Amino acid sequence: MDNDWKSRLGVVYSTNPDFQYTREETAEAETLPPAKQRLIVGIDRRNRGGKQVTLVTGFVGTADDLKALGKLLKTRLGVGGTAKEGEITVQGDFRDKTVALLKELGYNAKRGN
Repeated sequence: MDNDWKSRLGVVYSTNPDFQYTREETAEAETLPPAKQRLIVGIDRRNRGGKQVTLVTGFVGTADDLKALGKLLKTRLGVGGTAKEGEITVQGDFRDKTVALLKELGYNAKRGN
């Protein structure tokens, strides 16, 4: 779709008759194998209304792979959460179980704070 107006938001008008709109394509990082991932499992209490969440950071890979790992963790732990922007958030304090699960899956995980 060369004429998709949503991709050109922010460009109003050009007086240059030879103007060609180009988008910057950001390449998504390729997913590292589990043994090369260095995941840090910590707990976060900030801006969450007093609730605790287990936070898994350090994942290098595509958004789809991050969501798949997040879904696997949430299913195995039996809790809710989210996976976005390179972090997996799991509701509750499950640091030890999360580290054990990640190591079982072959990830290089360690407990943070």
